[in-house]
Amino acid sequence: MSKGVRCFLTAGLIAVLWFLPVPEGLTPAAWHLFAIFAGTILGFILQPFPLGTVALAAITFAALTNTIKPAEALTGFSNTVIWLIVSAFLFAQGFIKTGLGRRIAYYLILKFGSSSLKLAYTLVLSDFIIAPATPSNTARSGGILFPIVRSLASVFGSEPGATARKIGAFLLVVSFQVDAPIAAAFLTACAPNPLMAELARDTAGLEISWGLWAMAGIVPVLLSMVVLPYVLYKLYPPEIQRTPEAQSLAREKLTEMGAMTRDEKIICGIFVGALLLWSTSGYTGVNATIAALLGVTAMLLTGVLTWEDVLREKGAWDGMMWMGGIVSLAGALNKIGFIPWFAASVTGAMTGVSWGLTLGILFLVYLYSHYGFASLSGHATAMYAAFLAVAVAAGAPPYLAALGLAFLSNLMAGLTHYSTGSAPIYFGAGYVTQGQWWKLGFVCSVINIIIWIGIGSVWWKILGIW
Repeated sequence: MSKGVRCFLTAGLIAVLWFLPVPEGLTPAAWHLFAIFAGTILGFILQPFPLGTVALAAITFAALTNTIKPAEALTGFSNTVIWLIVSAFLFAQGFIKTGLGRRIAYYLILKFGSSSLKLAYTLVLSDFIIAPATPSNTARSGGILFPIVRSLASVFGSEPGATARKIGAFLLVVSFQVDAPIAAAFLTACAPNPLMAELARDTAGLEISWGLWAMAGIVPVLLSMVVLPYVLYKLYPPEIQRTPEAQSLAREKLTEMGAMTRDEKIICGIFVGALLLWSTSGYTGVNATIAALLGVTAMLLTGVLTWEDVLREKGAWDGMMWMGGIVSLAGALNKIGFIPWFAASVTGAMTGVSWGLTLGILFLVYLYSHYGFASLSGHATAMYAAFLAVAVAAGAPPYLAALGLAFLSNLMAGLTHYSTGSAPIYFGAGYVTQGQWWKLGFVCSVINIIIWIGIGSVWWKILGIW
């Protein structure tokens, strides 16, 4: 599809909705804002321009047409959640620049990578350790872990084609699939997570802190980390069982890296300090965003990062632009009355249906509709607030609905070879066929539903979250 066609479809949707009769119960401004929001979401999916450009055009048009006030159009950019995302991207830059992420992974491989299954668990554990400081699953899984996995495959003579099943295909599938539940485990482990916490507050008045998110996710993520590699080991077994060569490679790489550098020690201390502040914010009163900014400031003052590094971190500023724009539109959409009207309308159409059944249907539709998306952020932006509003209006416990949808927003990453930024990186390596990729992705999605929604909801009940 050409760029011109994508532009025409995006603008056309806004125009069509704009001039349709305003539904009963809505003001013209609310309906027009929905038209802009719907066009923005389609723009995010079709991407006639970069996401930041689409978002900036949307809030400018909304203010220019007096649909919302200029101050309302810009509120998202002053939102603390947006700055938490920016700070977390800079944390990830520190991990990558200093090499600490690679050092952690190679050290664990040296200690525990004596068999193919242990090696898989070691890669998963490496991912889990660095996840709280890397809000981009593409940067973490694709930028840090993929090169390590690919190197390990080559050490064993496992290349795309005839030797793929020696061990390379297995390690790539495990590393990719388990990153999805790991991304779900922490508020700062994937870019859409803070956005959904903000949408939950705007839509249902819920406060989801870093500690609450981590506490809710810790049991399900540990179960996924144990179960998924073993299931994949049985369903998609590697031909090589013992892997002493992996430990030799890790020893060689660690020797090349030498002793832990000053910058690595500093970033390690800053990261541990940030984790402590994030997890104890309820007691210390230190806002999660301020804790993250404190960490970034410490990295700058100690020289771990330079101001040029900050300016070059395109992911942070790109995320700020498009997420800030969509937060502004989503907040205004709720404030102007569209989200409550939509929730009431859908709930009214489902009169007589229990909240449990309604929530179950919403969960399944939300998860598997991702076959039509190529972005976790785009999917969450398009559907999270609306689905949460419908669930709450139907009588579902608000935190159960909010956390369930938020976790599913990460778990859906494993479905296809285009489902998230790191998917094309792993699939493009050429080790796994598309049919096998989709089959394993669906199996893992079912396992994750059982763990995160089934067992997870019981865990959240024990915690008193709902």
